Amino acid sequence: MEEKIIQIAGSITVDELSQALGLSVTELIGTLFKNGIVATINQRLDFETAQIIIDELGLKDVKLEKKNTSTKTSDYHRELSDKAVLRPPVVAVMGHVDHGKTTLLDTLLKKKTVEKEAGGITQHISAYQLKHDDRLITFLDTPGHEAFAAIRQHGAMLTDIVIIVVAADDGVKPQTIEAINFAKSANAKIIVAINKIDREGADINRTMADLSQHGLQPEEWGGDITMVPISAKKDQNLDQLIDMVLLTADIEELKADIDIPAEGLVIESHMETGKGSVVNLLVTGGELKTGEFIVAGSTYGKVRTMLDWQGKPKGKATPSTPVTVTGFKELPNFGDRFIEVKDEKTARKHALLNAQAAANETADTNVTSTDLLRMMNVADNTKTFNVIIKGDVLGSVTSVVDSLRMIDTKGEITLNIVSTGVGDINENDVYLSAGEDTIIYGFNVNVPINISKMAARDNVPIRTYKVIYELLDDAKHEMENLLDAEIVEEDQGELKVLGVFRTEKTSIIAGGEVLKGDVKPGYLVRVVRNKKYLGEAEVASTQKEKIEVKELIAGETGGLALKTEHKIDLQIGDRLKFFTREAKKRTL
Repeated sequence: MEEKIIQIAGSITVDELSQALGLSVTELIGTLFKNGIVATINQRLDFETAQIIIDELGLKDVKLEKKNTSTKTSDYHRELSDKAVLRPPVVAVMGHVDHGKTTLLDTLLKKKTVEKEAGGITQHISAYQLKHDDRLITFLDTPGHEAFAAIRQHGAMLTDIVIIVVAADDGVKPQTIEAINFAKSANAKIIVAINKIDREGADINRTMADLSQHGLQPEEWGGDITMVPISAKKDQNLDQLIDMVLLTADIEELKADIDIPAEGLVIESHMETGKGSVVNLLVTGGELKTGEFIVAGSTYGKVRTMLDWQGKPKGKATPSTPVTVTGFKELPNFGDRFIEVKDEKTARKHALLNAQAAANETADTNVTSTDLLRMMNVADNTKTFNVIIKGDVLGSVTSVVDSLRMIDTKGEITLNIVSTGVGDINENDVYLSAGEDTIIYGFNVNVPINISKMAARDNVPIRTYKVIYELLDDAKHEMENLLDAEIVEEDQGELKVLGVFRTEKTSIIAGGEVLKGDVKPGYLVRVVRNKKYLGEAEVASTQKEKIEVKELIAGETGGLALKTEHKIDLQIGDRLKFFTREAKKRTL
């Protein structure tokens, strides 16, 4: 039978799915109901939920595909006209944490940012421009910590060339591999900077060999990847590295149209007191000027102010130029494409259409796979971890949320993101948390004194961090506290009963020979007769030659007193199997 392919753009209604499957709406609603979902004909199902339902129906000849309607960076490519002009290359600097990405940029730009970053780790995408031999190069400094995978991938999608920084004394690490994969998926040209060659233990050949194992074959070994040994700290071979960037740009003939309405990408966005929304943009086409109306996702604005990467006023931005603008009505999402439109009316219309499209994709999805799976497993003992995430910029919030979702809770804990937002923690956050066992996590944000007092009054925990992995460690610890303890039993010894001296409802006094291990007060014991379990007790005391002792060991004969909850008819010849039982805290 020919396979039927159904494309879903974000979500699909119950009615639409039933028609696509050739089933009655009643049958589909019935299947949903069996799985704990009471659905109507117009309710929307997300892609994963639709897939689960198809699996439940046993439809082997049906395949779902995601219909791509996104306007994110990775999906948009403009065809250039014959009037396109050369533009500066956009270069992302990527690699493993502490391998020297930010130090490299600091040395190139003669500025210091490492000390400013909490923990010496880049927390956001930052854009800079360098002039070399009268030519501009735009650099993107992307975070190196594993928690910032979303931002780092976003950075790769923006770029023409990726400089992958690898420490010569440390070699290829997980985030190095991740950076290689991102660069390849973005179809960006790769240049490797083998850093820290001045350090003891630096081994350039070993590093090149490591890289070749991951698909980057050095030119020196017959491959096509340029690898430049450098010391970012000592400014060694950096001119050679930049020359290779410009040579690669020349070979690629990077161009952009300027006789078109301005367009580009949102790199970052946050709120500032007195300024409102502050948005970092990278212009990819046209010329952006102050006073123009632009649309990004479901928001729009008039460019009120525009600054270059050094914070200096800029009246016009050409392709490959990073700028910071104010004037957006609301914060756009990082990765959104922005376009220039002729007036406010047009801007408002475009933003509304984008909002409706986004709503059709995700926001109006009434039933998600998480909901469905939760309903399908109502009998389990999953617990819910409620959090509110506030961050200084949208990119940080996204990374925190994505990283929390990646914590493997083995299906025992459901992460419930109550709310997210950009800016300081406020009254609304505390209101949302009160009485719901919700923790408010703040990343690079402040807690006003009045809000702190309000939270203390309402017993709402607020925890702020400047380094993301510290926040994640705290969240992981809180999740571990929700896990049921693991009961661990350990065998300790065995005794053969040779005499029973007294048997009462809650106690037994007996004697016997310890066959193996040892017997101590506090041990638990299972009473077994011919492999049949008779009951459980606890050792109250042990005696040897009528003298109380701390233990009996293998080969010894002695007496013992047992505490029982129910009467056990102990007989000569029964076996007592001793063990300990401990509740151990589990980890993720």
